[in-house]
Amino acid sequence: MANFAKPDVPRFAVEVYQNEFLPEGGQDVNAIVTVTATGGGTLGGLPAHDGAPGTASAVALMVDCSGSMDHPSSKMRHARDATRTAVSALRDGTRFAVIAGTHVAREVYPGGGRLATADDRTREEAREAVLRLRAGGGTAIGSWLRLAEQLLTSEPAGVRHGILLTDGRNEHETPEELRAALDLCAGRFTCDARGVGTDWEVKEVTGIATSLLGSADIVADPAGLAPDFGRMMEAAMGKEVADVALRLWTPQGAEVTFVKQVAPSVHDLTARRSAAGPRAGDYPTGSWGDESRDYHVCVRVPAADVGREMLAARVSLVVPQPDGGATPLAQGLVRAVWTDDTAVSTSLNPQVAHYTGQAELAQAIQDGLAARKAGDVDGATAKLGRAVQLAGASGHADTAKLLAKVVDVIDEANGTVRLKARVEDADEMTLDTRSTKTARLHHRPPAPRSGT
Repeated sequence: MANFAKPDVPRFAVEVYQNEFLPEGGQDVNAIVTVTATGGGTLGGLPAHDGAPGTASAVALMVDCSGSMDHPSSKMRHARDATRTAVSALRDGTRFAVIAGTHVAREVYPGGGRLATADDRTREEAREAVLRLRAGGGTAIGSWLRLAEQLLTSEPAGVRHGILLTDGRNEHETPEELRAALDLCAGRFTCDARGVGTDWEVKEVTGIATSLLGSADIVADPAGLAPDFGRMMEAAMGKEVADVALRLWTPQGAEVTFVKQVAPSVHDLTARRSAAGPRAGDYPTGSWGDESRDYHVCVRVPAADVGREMLAARVSLVVPQPDGGATPLAQGLVRAVWTDDTAVSTSLNPQVAHYTGQAELAQAIQDGLAARKAGDVDGATAKLGRAVQLAGASGHADTAKLLAKVVDVIDEANGTVRLKARVEDADEMTLDTRSTKTARLHHRPPAPRSGT
């Protein structure tokens, strides 16, 4: 393991977990790459929050104010309370703005196409402005995101982050318009998205979070918005390094099959690769605070004879710089060794096996719920039964509880279930929204192999 951090900067560490042994002719090398960040400070023009001009984080709060937020009226009241809670949690020096979202986007505070600097006065002004929010109009989420992008990029900032709340479907713009807005915002800021109530579209909210490398969740009861917004803002204030990339270099003849974040949630990053020099590519990971994430990397290498050993990939954490260079943070190595020992080459690394199962669990839930909506009882039963089996085997107790609200579990070990005749919308949407959240494997192999 190599760590290139200097004193007083966030320190990143990379650990690689894999079974490097392949059978003769084997080509696919799988590894789980654990990235851990600790500490804080300044790094390569992306400093921690010290309040100096141009270095603080920037946050945009996007609040749904469409007409449906008045049904019931308590929904809008709780949204105002939640936004005020988030404003109160802003750290001194943070640049911020509040946006009201309907079929158009409107600046609520501070206005004038600019950001405010958080202090006692501006936080109180923003809280007062939020009290004046009223429901009325349609829903065009892409316009909210575009305004957030304009405001967040209007001046230098260390970390740019958005928080978006909606209670309905994106009915006043086309899917293509929302997709174009997400493409514009990707890489400009990260965004957490929340759906309140049960009248919104899961795929729209989770799609926003996936595209902008944030979290997605349901708040079925509007009374839960304020504590949830408080937690999101606390997490946002803990981010200290932005635009970190997972860089994969592969030797001649090798190619990356896929790169997926697998903890704390599943996000496929494969299609988001950008070139980073000969045989190297960068995969975005967003902003980091003190945290740890796991990534599943699969590399296809040229087949080789028994006894051959090669470097399959070099995995680095970097912060790309405007001049085309990059600040290195940490590095690990993925190896391939060919053997005729079947017992060794067929042994599954516990980390790889665990997260392969977690990805299958997420897909089984999504496929099962889609089949249920389509009226395919047999397909839904089979997929959700497999999900119950995987959740039990991997110790994913939270997901098992959510599944039990959608199916009657007859035999967990064999995945035998029966679809419930009646399922609450909130329970089905919660299972769907949280299907990509993963349970981490706590008992790791004692001596991971990593680069130097």
